[in-house]
Parts: sequence; structure tokens; C-alpha cells
Amino acid sequence: MVKGSCLCGAVGYELHGDLGPMAHCHCSMCRKHHGASFGTYIGVDPSGFRWIRGEESVTRYESSPGVHRGFCRTCGSSLPIPDPAASKPFVPAGTLDDDPGQRPAAHIFVGSKAAWYEIRDDLAQFEGYPPGFGAGHDVARKDERR
Repeated sequence: MVKGSCLCGAVGYELHGDLGPMAHCHCSMCRKHHGASFGTYIGVDPSGFRWIRGEESVTRYESSPGVHRGFCRTCGSSLPIPDPAASKPFVPAGTLDDDPGQRPAAHIFVGSKAAWYEIRDDLAQFEGYPPGFGAGHDVARKDERR
């Protein structure tokens, strides 16, 4: 089990089961949602996600048709919006309180990374999702706003 929460602690969740993959996403929506050069996400088993407190404090925003982003309405922290239709919903790794036992495996959507950011590690780089990585997600809509 891995726990996660928002900055103010109003919202908490648990992850059970298989975790991974983990990746740094450089699409413009993830950058803007996190206020950073990329957002780091970890895939979770959809049946293994459980709110432990504060679900009523989670607000969702539809960033593009069918794609929702969550945040705490008190402190603004990015939060997961589990999608039961996705084979591996993604959780913002920065909200994890525990070590998930995974490490980032790739940089994704590097074609729209911030021009001022230089990738300096040896992780694989992909213009979009790597094969099999984005299963259950609409890749074409992921980065409409560059």
C-alpha cells in the first residue's frame, strides 16, 4: 500500500496492487497543471485506488474533451481523478507520501516540452506515449494545446 495526500492534508488516498509505469510528462497541459517543467505520474490499478479522506474536497476540471484534472479546492494541489475506463489511471507522483518502489522510466510528450528545459538524463524519450504506455487514454487529445 502507498499513501498520498494534498499539501494541506484535507485529501488523502491509498494505492493498492500493481503500480507503474512512472514517467515525466512534458505536454503543455501537464506543465501548466503542475506549474513545473513536467508532471511526473505513476500508473495505478483502477481497482486499487481508494480515497481515505476528503474526497468531497477534490474538484475536477475538464482540460480537454474527456480529460479531467483534479485538485484540492483548499490548497490547489494536483490530485488524481481515477478513470474506471482507463486500464492504468495516472496519479501525480508528487502527491505520494510513501515510496512507490518505482522510478521514472521515460520522458513523454517531449515534442511539446518547455523550450527552456533541457533533459539531461538517460531515460527514454518519446514524442507521445510509448507503445502500450497510454492504454486506456486518448493519445490524440492528450496535447491539443501546445
